[in-house]
Amino acid sequence: MSRQASPGEQRIEVRDVAGRSRYELTVDGELAGVADYRDRAGRRIFVHTEIDSAFSGRGLGNRLVSAALDDATERHMRVVPRCPFIRAYIERHPGYRSLLGPQADGPAGDAAEAAGDEG
Repeated sequence: MSRQASPGEQRIEVRDVAGRSRYELTVDGELAGVADYRDRAGRRIFVHTEIDSAFSGRGLGNRLVSAALDDATERHMRVVPRCPFIRAYIERHPGYRSLLGPQADGPAGDAAEAAGDEG
């Protein structure tokens, strides 16, 4: 999920850190942003996305979300965008709408747990 930087460019990488249930975006090895998720029954529920203020204004949030959604596509997972940033990104990029899964959770505990992780 990364691309090589040209000379003089910063190296930007996005990787899925499954043990922490999040995607991490790094710039030259420094953590710059995260997209937290919870997996439930073949769905990736995105609950929070954040870019460190030191890295804001560079389009890194878009790069992070694009890589996360591309990864969900490769894994044949449905996406539930509880995070407003990811929801808005999908609205602006209709090619990702086919990933959208059901918004309702099965067991009541799933909805409560995911809602508690939003913030």
